Amino acid sequence: MAETSIGTRCPECERLRARVADREMRLAAAQKHSGNSSKPPSSDIVKPPKGCRGRKSKKRRRGGQPGHPRHERPLFASEEISAVHPYTLDQCPDCGGTLRQAPAAPLVIQQVEIVEKPLRIEEHRGQAYWCRKCQRLHYAPLPAEVEKAGLVGPRMTALVGFLKGVCHASFSTIRKFLRDVVGVTISRGQLAKLVQKVSASLKDSYENLLEALPGEARLNVDETGHPDQGKRLWTWCFRASWFTLFRIDASRGSDVLIEVLGKEFNGLLGCDYFSAYRKYMKDFNVAVQFCLAHLIRDVKFLAEHPDPVNRCYGAMLVDHLRKLFHTIHQRELYASEDSFRRTLTAIRNNLVADAIVQLPRTRLAGNLADRFVEHMDSYFRFITTPNVEPTNNLAEQAIRFVAIHRRITQGTRGNAGQRWCERIGTVVATCAQQDRSAFAFLCQAVAAYFGGDPAPCLQPNTS
Repeated sequence: MAETSIGTRCPECERLRARVADREMRLAAAQKHSGNSSKPPSSDIVKPPKGCRGRKSKKRRRGGQPGHPRHERPLFASEEISAVHPYTLDQCPDCGGTLRQAPAAPLVIQQVEIVEKPLRIEEHRGQAYWCRKCQRLHYAPLPAEVEKAGLVGPRMTALVGFLKGVCHASFSTIRKFLRDVVGVTISRGQLAKLVQKVSASLKDSYENLLEALPGEARLNVDETGHPDQGKRLWTWCFRASWFTLFRIDASRGSDVLIEVLGKEFNGLLGCDYFSAYRKYMKDFNVAVQFCLAHLIRDVKFLAEHPDPVNRCYGAMLVDHLRKLFHTIHQRELYASEDSFRRTLTAIRNNLVADAIVQLPRTRLAGNLADRFVEHMDSYFRFITTPNVEPTNNLAEQAIRFVAIHRRITQGTRGNAGQRWCERIGTVVATCAQQDRSAFAFLCQAVAAYFGGDPAPCLQPNTS
């Protein structure tokens, strides 16, 4: 009995329809993976997406693949070589005949080796003097940088910071390395003090970048979780054109953006569709480029939904987005920048029009269509603004180092550890961005800190 009377639905049928819809929603949520949602790829290892099960990839041989260029390192310069060992022949190794020096270049193997004990131990003595007049013992003062460094000099202090922050090594691992390889035994407590000295040496360099953030023309922003003694904190990543800065905060809301960037931020923000960015954009009229990669994952989720109506709508949007990215990847084929952008604009207009006209009466499809209506400019700003990336991949790639460090170290235990993670992460990401040596920068920073000199600047090296 489907109807109780004309125009009146059976309550039991309505209850069953609602139950089926609820089960479909739960089934769709259970089928989420990194390809159709914002879940991390690591979740696919525990619960791989259905399409990946049983799929056989083409077998390829190990090592270099056909067509890959050969990579050979250049020889060291003559001034870098510590010793040269020539080898000669007295007679022919085959017939024993007399040999004559040939004009050909010799066979050369350059070998790199570490010295047996890579340490230089220096002793600083402040001579003792007795004053007859005041009847006191006085010592000649030691250099300020020596007293501040203490047992470990600046380069070795920087090495400990490098092993801890860049190589994700534990204090036990660092202790074993120094004991067995370098030849010196240092306690874990002393190693912890050395790391805090490195952190203090990076404070001014970090704060200079923090002050420069509001003046940047373009920023890509992302955030990830950070555990601290059972508390859930958040690591924010701000990636500018020439530097990257990390900040750990207890909040994941827009108040962090207000505190870091201010209310007068006049640049362009690249980010995902998270509510904090939308609130910041709305409250302070900030120009935003929402990540199209996140949008594609949401559309794919709709295209794989159990409801055939949602699947049809999602497949239509996927087709439009494929055309859009196909055009982006073939940019060099267009005669001019204007023709390229006109093509992108036409694809965008068709996508938005079909998203609205062909909208089915389902909640998920409606939520997705609302994004095109309310935030069309923010999703497709890269079309009208030159040199803007359509995705937030820059920030997501930069924050990967933090995610790896978090998994290995299991977070921090207090404010000092948080500040260390902020500063060392900023140095590592910025130096990689500028093609600089992170260890060389740490050496400069620690030496300046011990000597009372200004901290080195994390600006690009243009020399």
